[in-house]
Amino acid sequence: MDTEALFRAAVADFEAGTAEVCSERPEVTFEQEPPPRRLAPHAAAIAATAHDGENEIGWGKFVLLYDPAGQASWSGPFRIIGYVRAELEPDIAADPLIGEVGWSWLTEALDARAAGYENSSGTVTRVVTEGFGTKRGEPVSTGFELRASWSPAVQADASPELSGHVAAWCDALCAASGLPPVAAGVAALRPPHRRRRQ
Repeated sequence: MDTEALFRAAVADFEAGTAEVCSERPEVTFEQEPPPRRLAPHAAAIAATAHDGENEIGWGKFVLLYDPAGQASWSGPFRIIGYVRAELEPDIAADPLIGEVGWSWLTEALDARAAGYENSSGTVTRVVTEGFGTKRGEPVSTGFELRASWSPAVQADASPELSGHVAAWCDALCAASGLPPVAAGVAALRPPHRRRRQ
């Protein structure tokens, strides 16, 4: 399979994964996102928003990179970048284990849903936002950010099976957002106080 056909097949599977998530997770909506141009010769991206009724409670981005020559930190020609952001209750954000728990939302979902992955890396950040000056009266908000990358397992000259990777990333987004899990045995955070996004 030539380079262009291989990437088109990967993107088709990636899009099939978003369609599957839409059918099992109506609280999650997707939008096309401009892919990064400098990280790899080929890239595709999508953004997701998790909703609780009319409120937006979590946001994320999924980026598929393809470099036929591979790159030093990758395992093979494909790399996935996942980003998740959600608001958290202050007491949950203050938990010293939230980083490990947040990382496990992604890795456990990948273990359960993806056909295989390698070389995972990333960070979990707790964000505290305080207002000053004319914004001094605004309530303090706390949030969670997960930035991760991993390489999907792939056979030589074959397109990876990406639908499970998309589903795993969405599982992590939903867990961070406090939405109930779809899979049995996975606990979600209690949802934060809901505020409309301006």
